[in-house]
Amino acid sequence: METPNSRLTQLLAFYEEDPNDPFTMYAIATEYRPTDVEKARFFYEKLLSEHPDYVGTYYHVASLYLQLNETELAKQAYQKGMQVSRQQGQMHAFSELQGAYNKIMGLDYEDD
Repeated sequence: METPNSRLTQLLAFYEEDPNDPFTMYAIATEYRPTDVEKARFFYEKLLSEHPDYVGTYYHVASLYLQLNETELAKQAYQKGMQVSRQQGQMHAFSELQGAYNKIMGLDYEDD
């Protein structure tokens, strides 16, 4: 079984080979999340900037923002994620984002 550190080392090597791969950035952010919130944030925000259509980012970055008590950024991430997932027809992702938004934010989001 791989240790989390060796997994991160491998992901960073993949990133060095192809710094534009959104999945690698996402995986690195996810690996950093439990141990280095700022590095996780860096990679999530890099994804938002360079790959705004990568739907998987929005749920996790919003959750990270909530962890950091940055509620307004979380709200914006959920809203943008719902918009992007709906545009792409990814309704499962949309409903997960909407559910988290409604539950955590105490608000209702309707995108008609």
